[in-house]
Amino acid sequence: MRPVTVRGFRDVLPAEAAEREVVSRRFAQTCSAWGYELVETPIVEDLVSLEAAAGSLDGVAFRFVDSDGRLLALRPDMTVPIARLVASRMTADSGARRFRYAAEVFREHESLRGQMRGFRQLGVELVGRSGPAADAEVVAVMVEGLEAVGVREFTVAVGTVAVLHAIVAAADADQAWPHAVLEAAHNRNLVGLGQLARSARREDVAEALRVVPRTRGGAEAIETCRKVTAGLGCEAALDDLAATWEILVAAGASDRVVIDFSVMRSFDYYTGLVVEAFAPGLGLAVGGGGRYDGVLAAYDSPLPAAGFALGLERLMIALVEQGVDVPGTRLDAVVGGDPVAAIREAAALRASGKRVALSTSRGADLIEDARRLGAIETFEAGPDGLSEPVTGSDGPAAQGGKS
Repeated sequence: MRPVTVRGFRDVLPAEAAEREVVSRRFAQTCSAWGYELVETPIVEDLVSLEAAAGSLDGVAFRFVDSDGRLLALRPDMTVPIARLVASRMTADSGARRFRYAAEVFREHESLRGQMRGFRQLGVELVGRSGPAADAEVVAVMVEGLEAVGVREFTVAVGTVAVLHAIVAAADADQAWPHAVLEAAHNRNLVGLGQLARSARREDVAEALRVVPRTRGGAEAIETCRKVTAGLGCEAALDDLAATWEILVAAGASDRVVIDFSVMRSFDYYTGLVVEAFAPGLGLAVGGGGRYDGVLAAYDSPLPAAGFALGLERLMIALVEQGVDVPGTRLDAVVGGDPVAAIREAAALRASGKRVALSTSRGADLIEDARRLGAIETFEAGPDGLSEPVTGSDGPAAQGGKS
């Protein structure tokens, strides 16, 4: 049979894998500098536990039944698994906990949508802290993480779902209308929101729905939103967002950040801050997240939490689009010649910190092996040790010589 790769999944070959490793390591170093500790969770979760916190995952999660008859799912994100980890493995009085991860996640999509069904996320979760200082920390880590991996141009859009939820609550409408409003907001369907505004019972609610999702900028955007939502119960959420913005300005991160009240997230568990990162030339967000204070409560562990994830595949596309060269891990040398001498000499080179591959070739064939592998130097081993290396900026073949 002819082997195939399953739709929505992909193989990563060595050159790209090396670049991904560099990007992941840069992100990890940034998060570690902020005190975020690495955690890992199982790739499989109990579906009932997932949906208890995330809501229905129909059409989103890969589901299957194991040999015990239990309904399981591949994790569609890392937020809920880490919440489950905290609730089941840590005490509620352990204070603020900072976690980072690099993990594969899986989401089902219809064939015609052409989206990846398996992809890698780099992210952080800040558990046990709430308020503007915690929100600003999460945004600042996102900004520093994007800068660290090499993305030159990007914008981090910050909003809050609490404003829209307050507007919907003030509308005093039947159940279908709020659901339609939230769905339109999730899809950034401004036309649909405008149509729903016309059917609102209160004119102040209608005006808020027309203006708020189109409001974007800095501190002035918050004030615009404050005026148009007066009397609709949005004051506390806007006060928090204003305080978060002030902290970001003080941290020097506001040049990369914009207040954007159109930002929503696909999962319904967000309760306040929502954040998305965008890079020019990429039609989708390279990452996103927010505050999800109700998730751990579903596991009888009512702790506030916020975090974000960056899509590694989208990061790599953004870097290519911006002409950023991500150095892979280059092979330092290829050692060929006498097999006994070669394996001994290669071990000595590795002990000095070099990356060294073995070859069974000699002479011109050894040079060709080194060219193919992209090695910096070529050595031929014999009874008297190593030959003089052949080197070149574009690999050993650039010199046209032989060992």
